[in-house]
This record gives sequence, structure tokens and C-alpha cells, in this order.
Amino acid sequence: MASKIKVGAVSYLNTKPLLYGIEHSSLINEIDLIVDYPSNLAKLLSVGEIDLALLPVAAMKDIDNATIIGDYGIAADGDVASVCIFSQVPIEEVTSVYLDYQSRTSVKLAEYLFKHFWKKEVVYLEATENYIDYIHDTQAGVIIGDRALKQLHNFNYVYDLATAWKDHTSLPFVFAAWISNKPLSNDFITEFNNANAYGLQHLDEVIDLYPFPYYDLKKYYTQNIHYYLDDKKHEGLQQFLKTL
Repeated sequence: MASKIKVGAVSYLNTKPLLYGIEHSSLINEIDLIVDYPSNLAKLLSVGEIDLALLPVAAMKDIDNATIIGDYGIAADGDVASVCIFSQVPIEEVTSVYLDYQSRTSVKLAEYLFKHFWKKEVVYLEATENYIDYIHDTQAGVIIGDRALKQLHNFNYVYDLATAWKDHTSLPFVFAAWISNKPLSNDFITEFNNANAYGLQHLDEVIDLYPFPYYDLKKYYTQNIHYYLDDKKHEGLQQFLKTL
């Protein structure tokens, strides 16, 4: 009997539609699904403990034979809403920035944008678990994911990083993709694609499962997040990977 393909994913709101599709398809009987933090999944994939994972794209640089699998991921073409720089002063007055420890891709994107888009030198600060409490005066912070959606109305200034990237490059931005470290069969990839698509076809069910009073998840899933990685998304991805 063939061993099951080990698939890793994170359990953030932006991944819920994709996970829903996988968990409600026949594919769930053919894989071992592991849910963990992105950094842990990247380590597991790099040493071959898992076969496929939804990872921040910056992690590709550290994984031998990293290959994007299937047609789905986490991207944006303009406002993503959940990856932003939060500040109490305009970006021109920011002197230091806390970097969210949960996403290497978002950190690299922020650093790139400060240098090439805003053309501003700042001091980068390592974020502790409660670093959001220390964002004040001229200290800003990169906040991502569910926590960012909760903070959208708590700061005077919010700079969406996907929007800044689009303004700078005229391209969409890909935050995460399904990445494998080994060849997978065409049959599996087709089934995996179908499972991802199934979740996106049942967004109302996903939203009902995860009540979130801080932000309109229907808007988040249909306008902010772009799950299908078309040619323009891949062009934006390659442009970003060149900056690493």
C-alpha cells in the first residue's frame, strides 16, 4: 500500500476555504493533513518530513527542488487587508518598525517597500508576542493575518502592503502557495486542484463555520484574497523572488 502524501497547512482565516475543500473531498482519505505554523511547516518540508505545504513564498529559497503545485494559493491584486503597516503617524514620520514574527514573506516585502517604494530608512525591531501594544509615536509595526483584520480601526494610519506593491510594480502579489519538494503525480495534482476549488465554491459554509465580527469575511474571501494563481500572479511572484 502506497504511503499517504503528507500535506501541511496553517489554520488562519485566509486558508479556511482551501482547508474546507480538502477536508470535504475524497482527498482527505489519501493524505495526512498537518496543521502548524508557517515556519515549522517550512522546516518540515525542507528536511522531507512532509511532501507538500501551503507556505509563504519567501520560504522557497530554502527548500531544495521547491515547486509550486496546483493553481491555488494566497494572493492579492490591490488591498489584501490582512498584511499592513500600522502606525499612529504618517509613513514619512516613522522611524522604526516592528516586524511580525509570523511571516517571513511579509517582512521581506515590508523591507523592500521601505527601500524602493517609500525610499525611507527605518530601524527594524524584532517583535515580541505582545509587540502590538508598543506601536505608538513614531514606531510602526507590520501586522498580518487575523490579528491585522482586528486592528484595522485601531490606528490612525494603515498601509496595505499588497496595495503598495501594486502601486510600485503594477503587479499582483502572491503571499503563499502550495509548495512541494518532490514530484507529485498529475492525478494527485488534479484531485488537489479540485479540492481547493470545492472550498472556494462553498464560501458561505466556510463563513458560517468561523464567525468573525471584526471584518466582512465575504469581502475578504471574494475581493481581498485572490486564490487562483493566474499568469499575472506568477509574474508578480517571480518579480518578488528576484528581490530576495
